[in-house]
Amino acid sequence: MTATHLMSTYQPLALSFAKGLGTRLWDQAGREYLDAVAGVAVTNVGHSHPRLVSAISEQAGLLLHTSNLYSIDWQQQLAQKLTQLSGLERAFFSNSGAEANETALKLARLYGWQKGIEQPLVLVMENAFHGRTLGTLSASDGPAVRLGFGALPGDFLKVPFGDLAALDQAHQDHGQRIVAILMEPIQGESGVQLAPPGYLSAVRERCNRRNWLLMLDEIQTGIGRTGQWFAFQHEGVVPDVMTLAKGLGNGVPIGACLARGNAARLFTPGSHGSTFGGNPLACRVACTVLEIIEEQGLLDNARRQGERLLARLHAELDGLANVVAIRGRGLMIGIELSHSIRDLSLIAARDHGLLINVTRGKTIRLLPPLTLDEREVEMIVRGVYGVLKAS
Repeated sequence: MTATHLMSTYQPLALSFAKGLGTRLWDQAGREYLDAVAGVAVTNVGHSHPRLVSAISEQAGLLLHTSNLYSIDWQQQLAQKLTQLSGLERAFFSNSGAEANETALKLARLYGWQKGIEQPLVLVMENAFHGRTLGTLSASDGPAVRLGFGALPGDFLKVPFGDLAALDQAHQDHGQRIVAILMEPIQGESGVQLAPPGYLSAVRERCNRRNWLLMLDEIQTGIGRTGQWFAFQHEGVVPDVMTLAKGLGNGVPIGACLARGNAARLFTPGSHGSTFGGNPLACRVACTVLEIIEEQGLLDNARRQGERLLARLHAELDGLANVVAIRGRGLMIGIELSHSIRDLSLIAARDHGLLINVTRGKTIRLLPPLTLDEREVEMIVRGVYGVLKAS
């Protein structure tokens, strides 16, 4: 089988999987791999979890789709659970993270319109990534993802991530037009970049004082990835708008945009919608994912195993010449290298049975399922060490 009928949007490894279970995947030849990518922070409760298999099978035999022209019980249950966990008030469901972020950007536009601002500005961060639709691409950074798409829609002002002085300068220069800040609590695609301690709290305070919406993209950091349900909970703040996807459906496509206060009441019938968003199957799966995380104590496990993995990586890799930095929170860890190493993911898979991801050319990103155990921590450390030592 060849990929000649697919558009060239990816450069996949010559590796295809036949089945998965927990933290493991097996290729077509039956070889086993430890999955330290989890579908890019998606399969948080592992592959083929029996509770999810049962829920998907049962719901497929009952009802897949009715559209949002009718009430959907599973959608209402999921919204209630997410608002309870987050402290936000209302939810809108879509099919992806990019759609969730588009929803947030539409809320920012409506918020500005309500305030009588004809050309509202949204502050976004340098090196951010929010999706590949034209709107979310405009809010993202990096020439590779923007190349060839010309003038992008939307009014955004980019500032350095973690720089409070830059936020204050933006307020001084454009304060009357700024309506919101859209940011990732931890920048994933740019190499697991953590903001300085206290930064998120300081941003929250400025948004309160200046009447801006704080909109957090938790598509990668949410649903337990950092050891809390949502990364903003590490600093004890609550955003006005939050977006989710990835781990919420454990592989079944679903996105969510949650809001509170005035932002939760901006949409009216007809101002937004989705044909497939929030269908019974996706919402039942998401409800089951949240139950599994709670019942199996996976938030605590992500914290404990994340701390162990970070410490062991430091112990084994700090002496290697090509390792610049090791950073992360929970089971979201980046290993920054001094230079790009060709075929790093292929070498890890071929020689060590380890699936890793390399982002921005030279940062190994580790995003294993939240079910990771101590033995698997050591397997990841040995695999990464072996790859770097031989490179």
